[in-house]
Amino acid sequence: MQEEKKEIKPESLGKVVLLLGGMSSEREVSLMSGKGVYDALIEAGVDVTRFDPKEQSISELERGAFDRAFITLHGRYGEDGTIQGVLEYLGVPYTGPGVKTSAIAIDKNLTKQIWRERQIPCPKGMLVSADSDLHYVMQELGRDLVVKPAREGSSIGLTKLKDATVEELHEAIEKALVLDRHVLVEERIFGRELTVAVLGAGQDAKVLPIIEIIAPNGDYDYQNKYFTNDVRYECPAKLSDDLHEDISRACLSAYRALGARGWSRIDLILSEDGSFNLLEMNTSPGMTAHSLVPLAAKNAGMSYQELVLQMLSEARLDFPRH
Repeated sequence: MQEEKKEIKPESLGKVVLLLGGMSSEREVSLMSGKGVYDALIEAGVDVTRFDPKEQSISELERGAFDRAFITLHGRYGEDGTIQGVLEYLGVPYTGPGVKTSAIAIDKNLTKQIWRERQIPCPKGMLVSADSDLHYVMQELGRDLVVKPAREGSSIGLTKLKDATVEELHEAIEKALVLDRHVLVEERIFGRELTVAVLGAGQDAKVLPIIEIIAPNGDYDYQNKYFTNDVRYECPAKLSDDLHEDISRACLSAYRALGARGWSRIDLILSEDGSFNLLEMNTSPGMTAHSLVPLAAKNAGMSYQELVLQMLSEARLDFPRH
């Protein structure tokens, strides 16, 4: 699918602030995403300034009198509605979804509650704590499980279990609790790992080509995502036309159900029987050399720089100033 290209003049974007780094466990990835975006903007002739919330104060952001913001922060404070709220207060339009969508999407359990209400397929799961009855959890969800912090990304703190014992489940929960007091345990779905990037807003939103992720031993963890070249990507994924249409439709529904705009990336598992389950939606997708949205955009005929400029040109506020 070739996306219609529109010429974006750098001067029309005004004075831009690029938000990168931050205070979350995904800081290292955010710095890599930020570098890629910064280089692309400089090459395009955009007036851009880098801003790291961990090292600079919000008062500096206010004094900058910026016209728009490009968010490459990942995880807590950058992808959960926090920085979006700051930018709303300052009246600086920003890339990606707004405050409410960001706050919902960072919470994997809340996201799936909304999706289930819309009949969008996703794994069964439940929130647990250190005191939860793990025998009951396994009775409800089985012994093939995925344990994850409810509000982390990049597979940080995630454990996949096969034919688990209660002790193994307990260890996985303790590991996740270090990062988040809310821990999600889900039934583990086996199959092909796919991801779908969505651009735009409302009825104008469009999916980019679907990507299949082929990781060594099926282990698409933090290390393999960003720091090795051992993962293979099929773009577009080898799917029947009907299955491609079904997955695209489900992802658009999931995106719209959360009220997303700008861009997001939805991860899912395709089982052998042709059924699929959506896992989560990332509202501040990675923009590193290993990232998937730039790969999907390239397959759709859009360069990295064109993607960056398009996202920046569509920067918005939830509540525009008049």
